[in-house]
Amino acid sequence: MKFLFALLLMCFVIGVDGKTWNVGPQWDHKAPSAVASLVGTGDTVWIEAGIYPGDVCKWTADKLYIAGKGGRAVLDAQRMGYGGKAIWVIAGSETLIENIDFLHCEVVDRNGAGIRLEGKHLTLRYCSFVENQNGILAGDNPLSDILIEHCEFAANGSGNGFTHNIYINRVRTLTLRYNYIHHAYYGHEVKSRAQQNVILYNRITSEDGDASYEIDLPNGGQALVMGNVIQQSKFSDNNTIIAYGLEGMSNSGPHKLCFLFNTVVSNEDKGVLFNVQSKMDTLMFANNIVAGNLTLLNGIPNAYYQQGNCIRLQSSDVRFVDESRYDFHLEANSPAIDSSTQLDGSLLGYEFVPAREYVHPAGGKERFFDGRPDRGAFEKQQVTAVHSTGKANRLVLAHWDPEVSGIVLAWSGQLSPDAGIFIRLIHISGTLVFEGKVRDGDVLSTKGWASGHFLLVSEFGYQHIAVGR
Repeated sequence: MKFLFALLLMCFVIGVDGKTWNVGPQWDHKAPSAVASLVGTGDTVWIEAGIYPGDVCKWTADKLYIAGKGGRAVLDAQRMGYGGKAIWVIAGSETLIENIDFLHCEVVDRNGAGIRLEGKHLTLRYCSFVENQNGILAGDNPLSDILIEHCEFAANGSGNGFTHNIYINRVRTLTLRYNYIHHAYYGHEVKSRAQQNVILYNRITSEDGDASYEIDLPNGGQALVMGNVIQQSKFSDNNTIIAYGLEGMSNSGPHKLCFLFNTVVSNEDKGVLFNVQSKMDTLMFANNIVAGNLTLLNGIPNAYYQQGNCIRLQSSDVRFVDESRYDFHLEANSPAIDSSTQLDGSLLGYEFVPAREYVHPAGGKERFFDGRPDRGAFEKQQVTAVHSTGKANRLVLAHWDPEVSGIVLAWSGQLSPDAGIFIRLIHISGTLVFEGKVRDGDVLSTKGWASGHFLLVSEFGYQHIAVGR
């Protein structure tokens, strides 16, 4: 479910028998604007790496795949915008864009964007949006889904407080993953009116800038914010970090925000973590690291769940690797290590345990799992009490076999086949699913189990096992 829209979009793009267009100095079409009005449904547009100064255009065809080739295609608008709107106006549906940089869009009404989305269903990957009046600005479309991953948004905003790095209006879903979003200019790093927001494994940091909110969800709805690095500058234009429902909860309910496994650092003198519309349905605040002089909550949710958080007035008490460089990985002696609370449940198709983590810049990787996740956005990969040897299991071997619907156990030649070994099998959520003595050749039935990642732990070490994958 997590990747359903992206997969469907790729099927649309690949499955249509479209034409391929090449753009660049060596081709007939020297700039993107030369082909924008010529392309048809399902076409592919390759743009040679290089700089395209002052080139702005509108794309109207559906199911387009547009990508930089041989590197990034740099669209330096030089203070121009198509139709007074954006470098690219996307009016078609189901558009996939990769490897494009959008720079320096300015228009008279001060909301010129790198991309203005007027159609529906947009996927962005490996793009950057720098020094535009808005990074991306998406219009209202309640049937539209937007996925943005591996992108950078930097220094977008016109300085009036109404323009932002990311500004999404009333769409169905917004998913942000593995993005580096920073230094919005007197605006928010992320502002979304989407009915559903999934914000996973991003770095959202004002650093030494003057941004306003780090995340603004002004109309409520459902939101999962998990595994992010979030930092507020001491020069911030507003001391709130996360705003929810402050412009009226006009999205349909339930109005629920789950804020889990994030690392939040405030350099403000007196910051506010959550500024929420009173009577929102649910605020779930769990297994985060929060450092700084912060008021945790302004507003009164109907239900407020707070558990497993590491909250410190002084960020030095968390023991980050290098806060001065915004490296909020944990030192080996951090109080946040192996101290999270087990969470059951899910929202919008995601379990309440992070499977990935952010890698700078604008990347991601699988999050190490040892049965007891660390609090915050990063896992410290080290030996813990649950696996005493600290080495991956080389004596007790196991794999999931779909033909027998079970985990098959096998001993290496260094162990007697008759040896009984005590093992524990732990789901990624931290739930213990099996504990007991087993022997060479035993099969642990997985019938009725949901697919997922498990950790097999014995006196000889540990092993990751994927069931149903």
